[in-house]
Amino acid sequence: MKLFSCLMALLLFLLQAVPGLGLPRDTLRCLEYHGYCFHLKSCPEPFAAFGTCYRRRRTCCVDTTSNFHTCQDEGGHCVPPEIRCLQEQEGLCPRRGWKCCTEV
Repeated sequence: MKLFSCLMALLLFLLQAVPGLGLPRDTLRCLEYHGYCFHLKSCPEPFAAFGTCYRRRRTCCVDTTSNFHTCQDEGGHCVPPEIRCLQEQEGLCPRRGWKCCTEV
């Protein structure tokens, strides 16, 4: 998890250093608080809404327990409900109804 945080910090630094490549302000604010940008209008449990992302098109959700992680953090892939997983795993996906799979 520390490696992920270091890589995110480096990415944000590089995006801010190059003119025109920066992330929207609301997205930067969300990432500073270790939030996730969801397509949903409301945040799933145990997340709490913390503003918006991507110029108000997504909701910034902040983990209130630090027990939950996104699917990609856990090494999985988010897939739509019509795709069958060979092996599902714990992890949150940004779209409602999608599931986290380690093998498709």
